[in-house]
Amino acid sequence: MNKEILNSDVQKFINNNLKSDIPGLSLKKSPFPSVSSGELAQQTDSKKRCEFKLPLWFRTEGIYYPTKLAIEQASSELAAKYKAELIQGDEIIDLTGGFGVDTLFFALKAKSVTHCELNKELSEISEYNSRILGVDINYINSNGLDYLNKSNKTFSTIYIDPSRRVELKKVFMLKDCEPDIISNLQLLKDHTSCILIKTAPLLDIQSTIRELKQVSAIHVISIKNECKELLVLIDNKQVTDDPVITCALLGDNEKTYCFRLSEEKEFQINQYSGPLNYIYEPDAAILKAGCFKLITRDFRINKIHQHTHLYTSCELQNSFPGRKFKLKKAWNYGTFIKEHQFKKANIICRNFSLSPEELKKKLKINDGSEEYLLFCTGLKEERLVLNCERIFE
Repeated sequence: MNKEILNSDVQKFINNNLKSDIPGLSLKKSPFPSVSSGELAQQTDSKKRCEFKLPLWFRTEGIYYPTKLAIEQASSELAAKYKAELIQGDEIIDLTGGFGVDTLFFALKAKSVTHCELNKELSEISEYNSRILGVDINYINSNGLDYLNKSNKTFSTIYIDPSRRVELKKVFMLKDCEPDIISNLQLLKDHTSCILIKTAPLLDIQSTIRELKQVSAIHVISIKNECKELLVLIDNKQVTDDPVITCALLGDNEKTYCFRLSEEKEFQINQYSGPLNYIYEPDAAILKAGCFKLITRDFRINKIHQHTHLYTSCELQNSFPGRKFKLKKAWNYGTFIKEHQFKKANIICRNFSLSPEELKKKLKINDGSEEYLLFCTGLKEERLVLNCERIFE
């Protein structure tokens, strides 16, 4: 951690170059003898990445930024605030602290919070920033599990964020992550009655429940229709093999939707429908959670096809957790190819033989405009094109 970066002139330079080309910035000679051009480029790039993801850090003067990777791996402020509402008690430990975003919001709620981080520089950066942000956190530069092994302390909540193993590109099960939670589950339980696990959104929910055996709740977090995190809560007071799954749509017009997998499995859709006045596309959190049938009951909508995750209704269901559209016109795909005059449109495909990119190329349609074209398979296996107008709340 080069503290010369915190010099007011260096900070002014970084702020003045937030819109500059980062590779170009790294090639220019540094105007500061104690700060390299690479460091200037790295600080500028990392700060830019925080503007929307971590606005508290971005707007606070004197923040020291870690590497691009550390910023990418950090939780967003929206997700961190949500998690802070899930933790229990006054004594919290974050075993994989990283840049310390989650830890900071835990500290705004709990009396005592401990941040464990193996990377020495990242631990120092997080500790320095917490002082700038006026939050009291206990920092341990150590592997979190090693710290627990040597400690006889107990905590109200243990928070852990395992990452994929380096050699694996995609991870679908907890056993493919490190720290290895499955092997160390008893160690965690020896030190707490409540464990909150953050996992990658690719992780399979049903496999996770089977691996952990007893889970209290699952939270699927999405921001702007992108699934960001899967949270697993293990509370010794209320474990079950059929936990409530909460889909949390964070940001503007926040919504939550809760269900159980057993309900989804047992529920039968009695009626499907062709496109009606309004079309609905479930949010990414709903799709990730695997709730395809229950939402027809809870929001009084019809599914267009068993395997097409688009829904429809005569009356607008404004509380639906996802994107809502007003249907303007519908075609069979063959007719649309002959008749269409769209130069620009937003293309969405659901249960369709071609991808959006393939359709844009084939139909010579560019991205943009307020027009939406939804390509899907209909009730009678016909290929449909729905021209829609997005409804905003």
